[in-house]
Amino acid sequence: MDRELIKNNMLSNEKTLSKNACFNKDAIRLVEKNDDDIRPEFYRDIDKIIYSLAYTRYIDKTQVFSHKKNDHITKRIIHVQFVSKIARTIGRALNLNEDLIEAIALAHDIGHVPYGHVGERYLNEISLAHGEGYFMHNVESVRDLMVLEKNGKGLNLTIQTLDGALCHNGEFLQDKYKPISKTKEQFLNDYEMCYKEKDYASKLVPMTMEGCVVRISDIIGYLGRDIEDAVRLNVLNKEDIPDSIKDILGDGNGQIVDTIVNDIIENSFGKDYISMSPRIYQAIADLKDYNYKHIYGVANSTQEKEHVREMFNVLFDSLLEDIKNNNEKSRIYINFINDMTDEYKNNTTPERMVIDYIAGMTDDYFQSEYLQAIK
Repeated sequence: MDRELIKNNMLSNEKTLSKNACFNKDAIRLVEKNDDDIRPEFYRDIDKIIYSLAYTRYIDKTQVFSHKKNDHITKRIIHVQFVSKIARTIGRALNLNEDLIEAIALAHDIGHVPYGHVGERYLNEISLAHGEGYFMHNVESVRDLMVLEKNGKGLNLTIQTLDGALCHNGEFLQDKYKPISKTKEQFLNDYEMCYKEKDYASKLVPMTMEGCVVRISDIIGYLGRDIEDAVRLNVLNKEDIPDSIKDILGDGNGQIVDTIVNDIIENSFGKDYISMSPRIYQAIADLKDYNYKHIYGVANSTQEKEHVREMFNVLFDSLLEDIKNNNEKSRIYINFINDMTDEYKNNTTPERMVIDYIAGMTDDYFQSEYLQAIK
């Protein structure tokens, strides 16, 4: 088998890429390897991610509505697939690196905790109270892939993929996304600063055009779909969405995605940044505000949120006590710590171990662990 010919075949699509794309030859890994793999660098990242344990757990993590029994409500894995498809559509139209786009998209939400953003808020409170810094799901995505996977060895993904996941946060809407080049050291500094500085994550800018595409695609991937979920659960009626938004974007997920994607392609083609028209940008901002007021703000009742907070605190305290008492019969030892490397065990605080363990849980597993804790 002519491996060089096959490797060249695997890279043949790069001949048509834009000068603004990220090429495989520019890939940076935390640990360089000189093995004879026929797969391009970012293609390998995709494989590493989809075979990871964290990726498997996507399927049982909820998106917005965590306490609803409905098989048609979006789970985290569906959102991730939507983001990947939307981003690859934009990327193909702009002649960007689709492999890198897919790797970032598949990785971006791996750090999401049980009960979505509600759970993230309470785990952040716990992390700060115990001196472990700020907790954010985008940072935990990087930590999981870089440190926790493979029993504490990490996956050795490219910096470009990890940076895209770190900078993906779809809560921060911009009218223009222009990448800035980074070294490995600059990426690692961004990662560490997110733990230390409250608003540091809001300042993050992806290092590649592909990362910029995934960042805006994260927003596109949830805005319309969350409306459809809310309508399905009788949380709102489409008729209630202001005409000023519907007349521009439409009122269904398909229309919203199609309108925004085409506008981004039209306004970004041939440029070294990702942008949209002022009209579409304002409509997205208005729809995002509408969703926060009428969907995200009411998706969980005050009673439900307080119960989730209690669950997080009780489970955290119980697991932390198990570690401090060296209770090796505890499930945190059996299902997590015992499998980790000595380096992880020796260089990780008990508080961080519990945060890592809880952050990786699915909603159902978290519920099960909580019930064990209160027995």
